[in-house]
Amino acid sequence: MAPDENSGDGVTVATLTAGEVDVSTGLTAAQVSRRVADGRTNDVPGRASRSVKEIVRANVFTRINAILGVLLIIVLSTGSVIDGMFGLLIIANSAIGIIQEVRAKQTLDKLAIVSQAKPQVRRDGASVSVAPNEVVLDEIIELGAGDQIVVDGAVVEGEVLEVDESLLTGEADPVHKRPGEQVLSGSFVVSGSGAYQATKVGKDAYAAKLAAEASKFTLVHSELRSGVDKILKFITYLMIPAGLLIIYNQLFVSEQNLGTALNGMVAALVPMVPEGLVLMTSLAFAVGVVRLGRRQCLVQELPAIEGLARVDVVCADKTGTLTENGMRLSELRSLDGDEASARDALAAMAGSDPRPNASMLAIAESCDGDPGWTSTAIAPFTSAKKWSGISYGDNGNWVLGAPDVLLDPETDTAREAEEIGAKGLRVLMLGSSDLPVDDGAAPGQVTPRALVVLEQRVRPDARETLEYFADQHVQVKVISGDNAVSVGAVAGSLGLPGGDRPVDARELPTEREALADTLDTATTFGRVRPDQKREMVGALQSRGHTVAMTGDGVNDVLALKDADIGVSMGSGSPATRAVAQIVLLDNKFATLPYVVGEGRRVIGNIERVSNLFLTKTVYSVLLAFLIGLSGVLSQFFHFEPMPYPFLPRHVTIAAWFTIGIPAFILSLAPNNERARSGFVPRVMRFAVPSGLVIGAATFVAYALVYAGPEATETQRVQAGTTALITLIMIALWVLAIVARPYTWWKVLLIAGSAGGYLILFGLPFTREFFKLDPSNIGATTTALVCGAVGIVLVEVSWWISGAIHGEQRRLFAQPDVGGVTGADDRDPVA
Repeated sequence: MAPDENSGDGVTVATLTAGEVDVSTGLTAAQVSRRVADGRTNDVPGRASRSVKEIVRANVFTRINAILGVLLIIVLSTGSVIDGMFGLLIIANSAIGIIQEVRAKQTLDKLAIVSQAKPQVRRDGASVSVAPNEVVLDEIIELGAGDQIVVDGAVVEGEVLEVDESLLTGEADPVHKRPGEQVLSGSFVVSGSGAYQATKVGKDAYAAKLAAEASKFTLVHSELRSGVDKILKFITYLMIPAGLLIIYNQLFVSEQNLGTALNGMVAALVPMVPEGLVLMTSLAFAVGVVRLGRRQCLVQELPAIEGLARVDVVCADKTGTLTENGMRLSELRSLDGDEASARDALAAMAGSDPRPNASMLAIAESCDGDPGWTSTAIAPFTSAKKWSGISYGDNGNWVLGAPDVLLDPETDTAREAEEIGAKGLRVLMLGSSDLPVDDGAAPGQVTPRALVVLEQRVRPDARETLEYFADQHVQVKVISGDNAVSVGAVAGSLGLPGGDRPVDARELPTEREALADTLDTATTFGRVRPDQKREMVGALQSRGHTVAMTGDGVNDVLALKDADIGVSMGSGSPATRAVAQIVLLDNKFATLPYVVGEGRRVIGNIERVSNLFLTKTVYSVLLAFLIGLSGVLSQFFHFEPMPYPFLPRHVTIAAWFTIGIPAFILSLAPNNERARSGFVPRVMRFAVPSGLVIGAATFVAYALVYAGPEATETQRVQAGTTALITLIMIALWVLAIVARPYTWWKVLLIAGSAGGYLILFGLPFTREFFKLDPSNIGATTTALVCGAVGIVLVEVSWWISGAIHGEQRRLFAQPDVGGVTGADDRDPVA
């Protein structure tokens, strides 16, 4: 059966190559068009693939909106439309969340297109680059080191092709693939080159479903979000008994009519819901994505913003991170007096490499004039063995690699190479071998022929970046496969502590505890194998560190995968970009401080505003229970019961200037404190005592001025106003505490919030509209006194908490400076 007529299942290489597809030229334009028309394309969703419909549904059908929606229906059923103003929160929560998430999705989609792996396919005899979703069934796809395998297929060509399937199977050892053997999407090429033919595309591919699920725009696996969800669930459980108590008090004890009783119940329950907390969390994450997108930083998984804010160790490769990717041949130092022969060998090796790395590209630029030798065997470079080689029959067997690996370190040549490397230069040795490079005992006896000296330029912003991390108490570990002395020379020149004392990874202990001990004292490591990078990440994590790993080569994939946060350069291999949570599309290590700063801003500010929302929840719950219990106790001790003091409109305006507007501004303000675990207990340590003080002070003020069931309508309004003034005074002080340390815009924010309430209480129209009456001097004085006492108690509880839990005070005492996080930090809403 011809391949154009089958589904791609169980297709053998013999069928594929004997049919209408010529392996050497690939599909024709007509064949591609026919497969596209038939739907046999790799139509899997890309990253950030959450649809607008899903975004709308996720932001509308939330626990918060469900609670508020039920309460809104109850209020509207009483005919009091004005008391249903809190229903606008449903629209605001949904609209702002949808708008910001769609903005973030558009940013991610655009950046993902730039970042995605583009496989090389053969069409009409030419090699062309296409997007993964443009690959069709039976496509001939070329492979080179670092390439990601985007669809399932069968190998049709292979030059020592080794594939890493660890992302699928967990097996770290590369698998040698011969023509006829299967390769699976989700794996990547470690070494060698070749081509394979697509046998399964789209949803039929092995890793398609997993990849589609893993790459969705999501906020899961976040301590912050899970903490907020726990709080919301607990509040939901509290609302049931609180609502029943209030209804019992309003209907049966205070003997109010049904409409008034329901309004009182809603007024008690609405402020219990931290309606803005989920909104602010989603908003802060989405704004963070957009801001980072402007800096050419692709956040492939949103929790990475939070994770990077918690990082205290950054493991960085030297090449492409501290130094620029490009190299140039600085010197070819002949060791046998035959420089011409060495240049011919280097030119031949460069010409024989279909996918040259940075070192080979630099050699190719300087050693032109391919002598036309024919290769008989190839051994591609791998990070594990540190050398590559090509056999040319009568022209000999040539190897190129690390001098300290190919030679005895005690030889004069090895020592000479070490001296050159100590200057920060990269040194490779060209040698001839007595064995073909594909021999099991290769490289055999190596005769040094020349030292290839390559120059790498240190990134001009590397020193500033390292200094930023040092200031932020984030350790930097330089982990490289290059010669330890060379790595140390670069790290030392940048002022990295311990950079002048590099460690050769070949001497590292294998036991995890001993390895962790070494990592605690050393900062610079050379000759690190890929599996050692992974072990080093694990050793650091075993000591409680949150580790970020940066890299761009295929040898970094395993470590990137195991690190808490994987950061890839945009010019890195497709495999590294696929497993990384963050991709720096501008290839600048200096972008990382901005990412860290953005993460800290997001997490620190969400924790900051959570104190406001949860303080409101605590005082609302306490006030509801105190009013409800007073009604129950009044039946036994024969005192006058009190109805709930507020209307729904009162609790709406109480949140306007103490929480709503200030929280929105504070959530976008600069914040440079490193995020730490324990979000929920840390927030509750402040919110619970503050909320208890506000709830108790409000209840006392209300009880002191309440005139009993025979009170006139004016007296009831004055009593409610007294309670509201007390509540607002203390809540504004809580805002002032949360806003510390003060800057000009924070002082303006607090003053503006207080001014907003003066307007609401001062204008006749707003007093009438919101049913406020502060004209009773005695009642208002009571409110002011209770408010002042409450302010003192909140301040005292804050300082006691600060003395017991010093880290909480440090959160708010952190200066609002962004360091390297950018000039836009001066403006909280930039």
